Amino acid sequence: MKVESVQDGNGEAAPGKVLVLNSSYQPLNTVNVRRAVILVLKKKAEIVERDGAYLRSENLSLPVPLVIRLAYFVHVPQKGIPLSRRAVFARDNHTCQYCGGRAESIDHVVPRSRGGKHEWENVVAACRRCNTRKMNRLPHEAGLRLLRKPFRPKGYVWLYGVEGGIPRAWEPYLDSALVG
Repeated sequence: MKVESVQDGNGEAAPGKVLVLNSSYQPLNTVNVRRAVILVLKKKAEIVERDGAYLRSENLSLPVPLVIRLAYFVHVPQKGIPLSRRAVFARDNHTCQYCGGRAESIDHVVPRSRGGKHEWENVVAACRRCNTRKMNRLPHEAGLRLLRKPFRPKGYVWLYGVEGGIPRAWEPYLDSALVG
């Protein structure tokens, strides 16, 4: 089957992310609409929340999913959130932790060449200007001050990377601390 279009009630494209829940309703990740539809069509997931839009093909009309639930349980090890550039930007809301501008890079607060470790508590998002200004120095040596102390995130940090915020349809499935 080939999906011809994704349309909302106004006939416009309905791009976006779909929240994936474990069979126990625990949030796991987000996927694009295409991947969510494939999981539903292969009976690996069911639609829990839907949009008013429909996916249409020659022989099928399917509501656009907003939240899907896996038909089987996926064991998720609780090792913590791996440190990555994308996760640091999500934690810091794409904001430079020195000046508050738009972040374009990551910075080690204590430079690695000066004994700083590559760990959550030593890495922040930074704009190019502040990162260049700081270079191989400590923030106070470069005349910079952190707006917020870096920390190891808990919970669903990957959700902060969703463009345009967290959809209301996802709120019942997320921790109240994350949404509120």
